[in-house]
Amino acid sequence: MDVSTTSSTPRSRRERPAKPALSVPGIVAAAVKIMRSEGLERVTMRRLAQELDTGPASLYVYFRNTAELHAAVLDELLSEVDLTSAAAQGDWRERLLQILSSYIEVLYAHPSLARSALVARPRGEHYLYLVEGLLSVLREGGMDNERAAWALDLLLQFATTTAAEHGTRRQAPETREEWAAFTRALRSAGPDRYPHIAAAADELVSGTPQTRLRWSFLVLLNGILTAPAPDTMGRPAD
Repeated sequence: MDVSTTSSTPRSRRERPAKPALSVPGIVAAAVKIMRSEGLERVTMRRLAQELDTGPASLYVYFRNTAELHAAVLDELLSEVDLTSAAAQGDWRERLLQILSSYIEVLYAHPSLARSALVARPRGEHYLYLVEGLLSVLREGGMDNERAAWALDLLLQFATTTAAEHGTRRQAPETREEWAAFTRALRSAGPDRYPHIAAAADELVSGTPQTRLRWSFLVLLNGILTAPAPDTMGRPAD
């Protein structure tokens, strides 16, 4: 048998199809694909290089580190946030809550990405659209630029933290058991030692997650509107 005709014969590199050129959109699309199928913890430079048939060093030309890459992945997912309320009619508070709720729902599906967002914020066009939409509603609510800017930071921080916490709990199989145990502990607290807990035991676990979240945002907004003007003179370094 002529061994030169067997399937084990190496192919010339010239016969192989050319690899597509690396680009930021292509890298991010591959990272999102890995995240959806394997989880965010698998979105590393090494794993991504394997997916793109290149070397990890090539990716550092586009992203300085993994945190920056994860921020770009989050920005891509933020395209799913519903911003139609920003240009709609009606009470500005309700419209603001609709945008923030949509933002949280996007992060709920990826709690590890929400945790990452607490460290490395996205800065792509989808994040900028989100910031623009929220600022427009806050300004419509009568806030000046300084108050609206600080309010935006506070509201997004609270929303991101909420998504990271509750999204992680939702994915944990023991969540219901832990909540039931927590509820029993509160309701079994004796009034002699814990009179205030005993008196408010039912209220401490009342309401749905949605109603609690809505109330929390309204508390934040009311506090923002009545708080002293922010001191914007001390600006952080670039």
